[in-house]
Amino acid sequence: QVQLVESGGGLVQAGGSLRVSCVASGSDFRINAMGWYRQVPGKQRELVARIISGGTTNYADSVKGRFTISRDNAKNTVYLQMNSLKPEDTAVYYCNAEVVVVGTVGLLFFWGQGTQVTVSS
Repeated sequence: QVQLVESGGGLVQAGGSLRVSCVASGSDFRINAMGWYRQVPGKQRELVARIISGGTTNYADSVKGRFTISRDNAKNTVYLQMNSLKPEDTAVYYCNAEVVVVGTVGLLFFWGQGTQVTVSS
């Protein structure tokens, strides 16, 4: 099993910045990719940003140029730096890890518990 623990959410005014972090822990696994998703009540969870082990990133169009995802492979940690925040960025942000368990094939997907980000206008 892999556990993901997020931190860093909170309340910020529009135009401000926040950074959220997610640490993966467990044993006998290799992380293929990590990412951040967000969800608001009544809507589907959507991809915000994703980074694979080689460093390639992809972003939702709505956050390009404002958000930056980065990863510390040695610490199994992924960060999401969010700048120029807008009220529409308000959501619960979830960390996701795509993992290969040592000795097995196939990807497993794990989720964090979520952290609330609220942007006031």
